[in-house]
Amino acid sequence: MTKTAVDDPLVADPTYMADIRSFFRPDDINHMAAKGIDLGSYNGVKRNALAIYAHTAPTGDMPPDPADKWSANRRQTFLNWIINKYPMGVAAPQGKLSALIGLGAPSRVRKNVRNLTNDEKQALKKAFRGLMDRDPAQDDSYFGIASIHGLPQAWCSHHIDQYNPWHRVYLKTFEDALRSIPGCEDVTLPYWDISEPIPSLLSEDPFAQYELPVDPGLAAQPPQPGKYFPYTTQRNDAATIKKLVAGYDVLGDIATSDTQTEWGLYNDNGYQNFSIQAHDGGHLSVGPTMAAQEVASFDPAFWFFHCNLDRLWLQWQTNVKALTLAGFKTTIRGDTSWLDAPLNALPPFSTTSDQSIDLGIAYEQDAVESVVAFENLAGHMEAGRSFRISKATPISVRVKGIARLNIPGSFVVNLLADDKPIAKRAFFQPNAPRSCPTCAKKAIVNIDFRIDLKKIVDRKLSVTIDVPSQTEMGTSFPLSEAGNPTINARFLLADH
Repeated sequence: MTKTAVDDPLVADPTYMADIRSFFRPDDINHMAAKGIDLGSYNGVKRNALAIYAHTAPTGDMPPDPADKWSANRRQTFLNWIINKYPMGVAAPQGKLSALIGLGAPSRVRKNVRNLTNDEKQALKKAFRGLMDRDPAQDDSYFGIASIHGLPQAWCSHHIDQYNPWHRVYLKTFEDALRSIPGCEDVTLPYWDISEPIPSLLSEDPFAQYELPVDPGLAAQPPQPGKYFPYTTQRNDAATIKKLVAGYDVLGDIATSDTQTEWGLYNDNGYQNFSIQAHDGGHLSVGPTMAAQEVASFDPAFWFFHCNLDRLWLQWQTNVKALTLAGFKTTIRGDTSWLDAPLNALPPFSTTSDQSIDLGIAYEQDAVESVVAFENLAGHMEAGRSFRISKATPISVRVKGIARLNIPGSFVVNLLADDKPIAKRAFFQPNAPRSCPTCAKKAIVNIDFRIDLKKIVDRKLSVTIDVPSQTEMGTSFPLSEAGNPTINARFLLADH
């Protein structure tokens, strides 16, 4: 007699994120992929739900191992999900975050910069100085690696699916270079938790500033000679950084991203959207250099700042059970082809987007009780679904249809109520976005705000756009030149 799986609990109202996605193991996914059935993503399971139900019958061929056949309760739970019209739902919350986030046996562990020992600080300084002293023509020099993100190479990987994976690989490339300095073989990049004041260590040599040794614009395409040479990186003081981080609501976007069940897309719902908004606001908060994509990565603060963003992504992966490629794909409702060859490339690196999901790196942090309550809110959903609107849910205000290619550099979108500013968000981009291939692919962008209804009800809403770097000609940018964007205010709906 065929051995059946342990009899699972019967779930009357299952959702994909809380229940269904855990039914499929890597062996199951590979087995059914050969039959043209995708078990690894929400869309794949929804599209093939009836076929999956048939394949998992006691006489079916899934799971492929007869000893692991689905129990009657599991099949009924899956059928309940079909009957209830395939709700996405939310991930099950974690109880407590570990002091080490990431997989169990990491090859390296990164610490909060404030927790570095004196010896670790000295080793980190030695590593940075070693890279800065290398011939700028060397690929593994400070200038050479920073120029990948900025001039002259300008690999722009922002506001796209590959944003987080690309920057994770970039950080490891830089960290590996730091470890190539003799005596620094165990150095790891520390992170600056942007909810805390900028660390005093970053005001010390060699982290305080960096003087570009050669003109980064000479080899750029098109050439931009003289604009950033001679040039020394510039940074805001601690009080200004703190004020701008609050003004751009960077911490609010981080908190929202942490509660997302879905990976999502930029300009759509999900982790990716709010993570990128937090990234953009953080860049413009730190200072003039960090606000300019052409030279942002030359500021030593760039590495500490981005290390924190990578930590936050790994923390989200841990919470939502997306530490493996298979687990990560379950958080994606839409296209997952960017995780598969040949679309998984992250140029100029050899590491691919699917490999970035786990690079064997962990982060050390204070163990805290998790307060994450996952959400899956959207401004629209299928008419066949039931939904609810909570009075505690903020209103989604979207500034829609911004023609970003017309705007010369990073810009700020201000939301006003009765002509008084109530919120602002930053958008990080090159000074000449029209000549950037990645920017051109997303020529029209939106900026999202989540606003308490009380702040906007019965008030006149309006929008302005500023370009902080355009001080000579005035920072205000005409909305007519930015594509005449519109305001879209929506209640946020939840699966019910």
